[in-house]
Amino acid sequence: MKRREPAVKLKLGWLIVMLVAWGSAARAGAPQPFPEQLVLDWDDLRAALREEGIDFRIGYVSESATNVRGGAKELWRYTDQWTFETRLDLQKLFGIDHARFDFVITDRNGRNLSDDATLHSLQQVQELYGRGQTWRYTEFWYDQSYLGGKVDWKIGRIPEGDDFGAFSCEFMNLTFCGSAPGNLVGGYWYNWPVSQWATRVKLAITGFGYIQVGAYEVDPSYLQTRYALDIGSPPGAAGVLAPLEIAWLPTIGGLAGTYKFGGWYSSTTAPDVVENTAGQPLALMGGQPLMRHGQYGAYVSFEQRLTAPEGASSKRGLSVFLNGTYADRRTSALDSQVAVGVLYTGPFAARAADELGFALGGTRVNPRVADVQGTEYVGEIFYNLHLASWLDVRPSVQYVAQPGGNTRNAGDLIAGVRLSLNL
Repeated sequence: MKRREPAVKLKLGWLIVMLVAWGSAARAGAPQPFPEQLVLDWDDLRAALREEGIDFRIGYVSESATNVRGGAKELWRYTDQWTFETRLDLQKLFGIDHARFDFVITDRNGRNLSDDATLHSLQQVQELYGRGQTWRYTEFWYDQSYLGGKVDWKIGRIPEGDDFGAFSCEFMNLTFCGSAPGNLVGGYWYNWPVSQWATRVKLAITGFGYIQVGAYEVDPSYLQTRYALDIGSPPGAAGVLAPLEIAWLPTIGGLAGTYKFGGWYSSTTAPDVVENTAGQPLALMGGQPLMRHGQYGAYVSFEQRLTAPEGASSKRGLSVFLNGTYADRRTSALDSQVAVGVLYTGPFAARAADELGFALGGTRVNPRVADVQGTEYVGEIFYNLHLASWLDVRPSVQYVAQPGGNTRNAGDLIAGVRLSLNL
């Protein structure tokens, strides 16, 4: 029996990892912030409404990609997202001090290269795809600050990644996009565009940064397309996810940095990735899976600006980042992810709003799942052409080594382009 265990464990491992990889196809990252300029002003109507505290925003993003090398067959795939946002300044509208309301609906369409070209990748090569190509209520929350901004309270329908482990989505590969915990444990940590009923309290600490804690309803039904436009709470609530984050916000040599340290605990119950109730390999011995109560993990997210050739007030300059995440090995098929990279805004004086980015990262398969699988490594480089205040075009190249964490899989070379419009 012992001689059969590695082979059976490998089969179980591939099954779990492929399910997780499918799930990660749905965990796209955070939206990019809207610029202050209004492109479609409708004869100054939108500007007038903004003055009164009502702000409408429309965003469109598309990602097109092809596998130059790797996969079962060479394909082009296109996916996109529309974002419709309404921001209400409740102080201007109703005299409620330091209060605002945000409402966002998103619409996703298209297909993805990872699945259709059978790339075997653990992380999506088009982060924009997933969580149902459908219309969805993405945000519906109220936020108010107190004590001169020292305390901030938020409540409503909120994606976890909006506040905890929050990170930009400059790159196309999901390894470098959005709140990293959602890339490993997306079964209960829901990033944009999925939201759930939640609340978050943040305390600003003068001279240091902040500390915040939250409580998010865990309900797999939020992931189903049938509930995408259900503003209430669908059936199937399984527990509560409680994240904690401490952030140090230093200024080093006049340059700003953000150093986040976080962790989470979920009260949900989940099956062990390997064992049955007798503590034996489930795939080999059969029986019922061992159910584990509580799931947990930790993360760090560091960003530091290194140069400012035109002064700290200018956006031009070089920044570096590091994201590291660890997930519970009892219940997580993917147990860790690390990403490092550099971003240079305004690499050329004549193109001060362009951006150059380069990143390296890895996602590791839990060694309890399969002995022969290890880490999937990714590298990506992009150049963003900021053609107008409302238009960006971002060609990129990715290389995925050991897709699926399997050394037997040939590497994937991906060429792509992202188009962003903010209206």
